[in-house]
Amino acid sequence: MLASILIIVCSLVLLVYWFRYSCLLLIRGYKVSSEPMPAASRFRLAEVQNALKLGEALDPLHEALRRDYQLLMYLVEHASGLGLESFEDRLLVLDYRIMQIWYGLVRALFPAQARQALSEMASVLAILADRMRSQARA
Repeated sequence: MLASILIIVCSLVLLVYWFRYSCLLLIRGYKVSSEPMPAASRFRLAEVQNALKLGEALDPLHEALRRDYQLLMYLVEHASGLGLESFEDRLLVLDYRIMQIWYGLVRALFPAQARQALSEMASVLAILADRMRSQARA
């Protein structure tokens, strides 16, 4: 009985470790297009990333990222030919959601961790938006 519990706990720890490592590799390994978003774009990702570097208040930045995520998911659901079907894309979406929960947990007590979570969320959204832009061109 104790051995089974130990195996389950170790497996869960290894699964969490694999997930975080995979997400960080995907984020660090992806080079977002250097081409700026069109002026008509409603995404505020670049503004949020710059504001995070400048140390601005976190809650308005979180709200902007939440709005960008909703816009991105609306496009995925309603635009033909644009989708996030790959396993990597789904991992990134799950990572975004987990970082959103993490931000909610740590924002009051650990602002540095909250800022890091927002930075990761912005990176994920930038990657997903760039992939959708490249799909739209194809």
